[in-house]
Amino acid sequence: MKRVAAYRALRVPRHETLRVRGLDIHLTRWGPEPSGSELPVFLLHGWQDTGATFQFMVDAFERDWPLVALDWRGFGQSEWPQEGYWFPDYFADLDALLDALSPGVPARIVGHSMGGNVASQYAGVRPERVRCIASLEGFGLPRSSPESAPAQLRSWLDQVKSRPAMKDYDSVEQLASVIRFRYPRFTEAQAGFVAGAWSQPHAGRVRLLGDSRHRWVNPVRYKREDAEACWRAVKAPILMLLGDESEYLPRLGADGNEAAFRNSFPHIEIARIAGAGHMLHIEKADRVAALVENFLSAH
Repeated sequence: MKRVAAYRALRVPRHETLRVRGLDIHLTRWGPEPSGSELPVFLLHGWQDTGATFQFMVDAFERDWPLVALDWRGFGQSEWPQEGYWFPDYFADLDALLDALSPGVPARIVGHSMGGNVASQYAGVRPERVRCIASLEGFGLPRSSPESAPAQLRSWLDQVKSRPAMKDYDSVEQLASVIRFRYPRFTEAQAGFVAGAWSQPHAGRVRLLGDSRHRWVNPVRYKREDAEACWRAVKAPILMLLGDESEYLPRLGADGNEAAFRNSFPHIEIARIAGAGHMLHIEKADRVAALVENFLSAH
């Protein structure tokens, strides 16, 4: 298989580990060290992603911001908890991260997908801790029905008795080709970079980073009503960016239109990114960076 074209980062990242609630959490940083006049901007990645893939958006910023991207527990290079994954842990991890790196000061947050959902719900629970949020396709999940609960819990009980399957590939190049097939709007260089960020060498092959237990059915039913109650309590301004060709937005049905978002989020500004799908921060990094940077500068 041919070697993938390399992506050359314009802003070189720094890497460190921070102990958060008993786990070693990997951080990727760009730009100057935060200070009293240069407070950190937190970047929260989506499900099955890592903080490193914000690189394209970071490179497209005009300003050199003090940026901190974590790998959520069990993703990327962060430690795996032994007891599995519960969504409220992401709120508690974010709470602890802000206490450590932005103590007493409301934080500016940019979140993609799951990261945007975590940020916006957290902002309703702790409105005093959030200054503003740029949410990239962070619009929650489709409504669920109570009738689905027994089957969902039964599936989880079956899965916890099994051994999680680890996904691996012949090479980074093979993984890059799979990513390019899944996300055809990625350039070859972007797919290669993402493949490197999502994997590590293992026994002559490359293995996906992250705990495969994330793919298990969640035993707790998603309740959109609860998320909406948190959203309505948000005090911070929110910029929501939506991909015009989003793969996930249509699944929300009536909950996915702008009127529904404005009804749930009291201080929201909505912008659509032409030619972008769910991974808009990679597919249209320049456009996303410009909108996010203008928003951060205004708040």
